[in-house]
Amino acid sequence: MKMVVPALLSTLVLSLAACNGNDDYFEFPGSGGATLPYTPIKTVANADSTEVRNGGFGSAMTPHPSKKGHFYALTDRGPNAATAAGTTPSGIIFVHPEYTPRIGLFKLDDKGKAKLVHTILLKDRNGRPITGLPNKVFGGTGETPYLLGGGVVTLDPDGDGIAGYDESGLDGEGLVAMKDGTFWVSDEYGPHMVHFDKDGKEIGRINPFADDARNRAGRVLPAELAKRWPNRGMEGLALTPDGKTLVGIMQSNLYNPSSAAVGGINLTRIVTINIETGAVAQYLYKQDAAGLANSEIVALTATTFLVVERDTKFYGISSGVIRKNLYKIDLAQATNVDTGNVNLINGQPTLSASATLGLLVGGKTLEQVIKDAGADNNFAAGWAQLDALGIKPAAKTLAYDAVAGQSYPHDKMEGLWVIDSTRIGILNDDDFAIEPDGAGGIRQKKLHDGKVDGNQLYVVKLPTPLY
Repeated sequence: MKMVVPALLSTLVLSLAACNGNDDYFEFPGSGGATLPYTPIKTVANADSTEVRNGGFGSAMTPHPSKKGHFYALTDRGPNAATAAGTTPSGIIFVHPEYTPRIGLFKLDDKGKAKLVHTILLKDRNGRPITGLPNKVFGGTGETPYLLGGGVVTLDPDGDGIAGYDESGLDGEGLVAMKDGTFWVSDEYGPHMVHFDKDGKEIGRINPFADDARNRAGRVLPAELAKRWPNRGMEGLALTPDGKTLVGIMQSNLYNPSSAAVGGINLTRIVTINIETGAVAQYLYKQDAAGLANSEIVALTATTFLVVERDTKFYGISSGVIRKNLYKIDLAQATNVDTGNVNLINGQPTLSASATLGLLVGGKTLEQVIKDAGADNNFAAGWAQLDALGIKPAAKTLAYDAVAGQSYPHDKMEGLWVIDSTRIGILNDDDFAIEPDGAGGIRQKKLHDGKVDGNQLYVVKLPTPLY
């Protein structure tokens, strides 16, 4: 299938008042996008001589707070793949267990090409470069870490005597660059929100585990968020324009109270936390179908946001409906479902609060309400039950359909840059140019045209202004 590139993806140029070198002049990429550079990590001697690339800067992106034409991009836990079906215990293959998650600063040059300016390795509180290996205590997912070719990972990066795990390890997916030069990163393990200084050293943390001494005093996420679907944790992170509130979006539904009780539904959660006061709120998001992923969120105002809602299919390869959509959402009329919202709970005998499961309806979690009412018409009956109790999800309006708009070729749309009211940047996660081969190994990740997948930044002009 031939990829169609519409006229709306035209070359966009921005020149500043003075052209005093590359920092003052840049060009947005044209319709083909800008390819982010990569360096090889290793080549695996398998059937297609798979090249593992770093790359990997597609889990999140955010503009530099002050430098025009510069943006930051984040890697996840490193090159990995799911184990073969039937592997006991199941887990994740870490192709390069020593890999350190990192933030890259990129600049668009005067030809619309992306150049890597420098890399910031993420480090724990003691300055040790972390790995992407899973947590064992605070944020354990139950994933057993395997080596490519078999055997369990024996590396003990944090020196606690537990091989294969790193209590400071991150599977980073959300990124905020603060005006003071520091960063906040959200991840899929805890989920954790981790604060790093300008050099990548941890200086603070917020997660759902009240017993974790690393948490900032008085700053704890709702405990039910720890029931995230493994590898589908806090996929997006934003900061409100006043710089006071972090806003995280979960990729998929929580397994709340368990995977067996809920499975895959179309309810995901948005959490907000005021950095100064610790005040927390939670809101519901209704996906277009069960099993989709919300993989990025960017704040437009204090209550409106742009979010990515997508599947994991490839245009030109996968069958059925392919979804790569951007929605503008509004929390202004959405209901705060956090247990701290006593005004919601008071006077409604069916509503109660659980310290571990969150808001309950007749003893059921919100996820169970949706699941148990049935999947017909996109779980309409469960959403109607919540609506009858005054519980409303975020309002959403389609802002851009990347499949219809540009035949978006990648499976994972994950980075989002709001340039202005009508222009956005979209960045994909290339998974270090690898994918599982289904038999416990890896192969080269390729697009429908046979090209190896890579991080590609597209700049899109929206048909309707965001604000």
